[in-house]
Amino acid sequence: MAGRWMDFGQYGAKGAPGAEALGTAIESMVTGIASPVDSERGLAARLRYLTATDAGYEAMDRAGIHVSPRTLMAWLAEERSPNRANLGRLDAAYWDLRRRNVAADIKRRLHNDGRGTRVEINPVNQSAVDRKHQRDLSSRSVNVRALDLWDRVVDAWMDDDLAELDAVWDEIIEDLGSDYDAYSHVSSIGWAA
Repeated sequence: MAGRWMDFGQYGAKGAPGAEALGTAIESMVTGIASPVDSERGLAARLRYLTATDAGYEAMDRAGIHVSPRTLMAWLAEERSPNRANLGRLDAAYWDLRRRNVAADIKRRLHNDGRGTRVEINPVNQSAVDRKHQRDLSSRSVNVRALDLWDRVVDAWMDDDLAELDAVWDEIIEDLGSDYDAYSHVSSIGWAA
């Protein structure tokens, strides 16, 4: 993304780098427990999910939850409640495991049986930019059929690799032709997958 929108926002345009918007759009595909972790229902559901598989225990370990088996059993039996720090760690572990569990499904949905996915790209918000400095931009769409690109997007999202997301975003917007540079920053992107 070097060299494009070098002084982004100088005249009041609002938006985000395409790579961040790409990560945000992938993240929005991850659904899970709606109840907050500090509610009885939310805590119980997260504990059940995390203790159902070895991967759940690994997620708790990655999140820094290091309690005795006795303490964990007391949490599961609702005899004791985790402190605020462990509630936060349990929530982080839950979402980490959830992301890992749905990554393959997200790839499958974006591949769309080999047809790819149509991406809607909304340009930066220029409502606060003086008319003389505004660029003539409209919403655009591009069909991303290269399945390896979707695999790279999901893998980079899983690894929180913004540099790789940026590289993939550059490849996606190249399909917009000579206008691609105007979409290195966007207000949002989305798709139906």
